[in-house]
Amino acid sequence: MSATFELTPENLEAAKKIIAKYPPGRQASAVMPILAIAQRQNDNWLPQAAIEYVAKLLGMAAIRVHEVASFYTMYNLKPAGRTQVQVCTTTPCWLRGSNEVLHACEKALGIKCGEVTKDGAFGLSEVECLGACVNAPMMQIGDDYYEDLDPAGATRIIETLKAGGKPKTGTQIDRRTSEPIGGPTTLTTLSFGKGS
Repeated sequence: MSATFELTPENLEAAKKIIAKYPPGRQASAVMPILAIAQRQNDNWLPQAAIEYVAKLLGMAAIRVHEVASFYTMYNLKPAGRTQVQVCTTTPCWLRGSNEVLHACEKALGIKCGEVTKDGAFGLSEVECLGACVNAPMMQIGDDYYEDLDPAGATRIIETLKAGGKPKTGTQIDRRTSEPIGGPTTLTTLSFGKGS
């Protein structure tokens, strides 16, 4: 763990733009996006030095920043892998096979859930609802969602990432966004009556 932390000039400029969106005296409202910037800069986790830096930048007590960072699962307070694979195991995903998807990810990465690969490249975690229940099961990797997964699809995504590629995001089956499988069944025309 590094004893010091500061944002790069580019990240500091981005942070200042975010802070400027809030009225005077309300800069603490920027804590979540600033923590996200700090975490991305630091290989996907927030050491205590980063929390203290953000607190000073926003004029907050460090404990207040720590409260936010420790409450939300999107912030990591220990090394979590430069690429974090988060598999949703909430009821809709579980009912559609998220346990098998999670086990496929464990096998593809050679680690158990909650662990980080030896080279620090990947971390694997189980998370609660990521909000794409209609396309369950799904996982989030960085800012990207991968939906309508099965074990083979999850393995393919991880193997592509390990090889330095960019896997297809979104649904992994023949579906348009969140439409029913096979396409829409209602409101299938643009004309809704005379004069529309």
